[in-house]
Amino acid sequence: MSNELPRYYFRVRENGAAVFLVDTENRHRRIDMNQIAVINIRNGDIKPHGDTELSEDDLEVIRDWMAEREAVLETRAIDDIYRAVDYLNLTTHWAQTRATPEQLDEVTDDLLMAMHDLRSVLVRKKAEAMSQD
Repeated sequence: MSNELPRYYFRVRENGAAVFLVDTENRHRRIDMNQIAVINIRNGDIKPHGDTELSEDDLEVIRDWMAEREAVLETRAIDDIYRAVDYLNLTTHWAQTRATPEQLDEVTDDLLMAMHDLRSVLVRKKAEAMSQD
């Protein structure tokens, strides 16, 4: 663990983050965090908080964080898809080996609809990709 605190802190929110400037240079020697901006990853907005005027350094750090965050989220999204494939395989094994007729009756319609929807989208996207080649 480092003895030095970062200059900026990003409190992650659903679509971005609240950005804080970390201040340890005060008379009480405590950590103060002053919000300087709110950022939206989806549309790229960077909005100063209150009367704050963001410096070019602030904006550069925020843009770098946004780029890193987008990469993390993209990696997680692909990982989630691979997990979904694993869950489908585990569900298949469960249905084949351990599920009771009552349990199957409870989940079959929902599973079939979800799988039909997914298959329809995948087939359409694959056809679109093949027609562009």
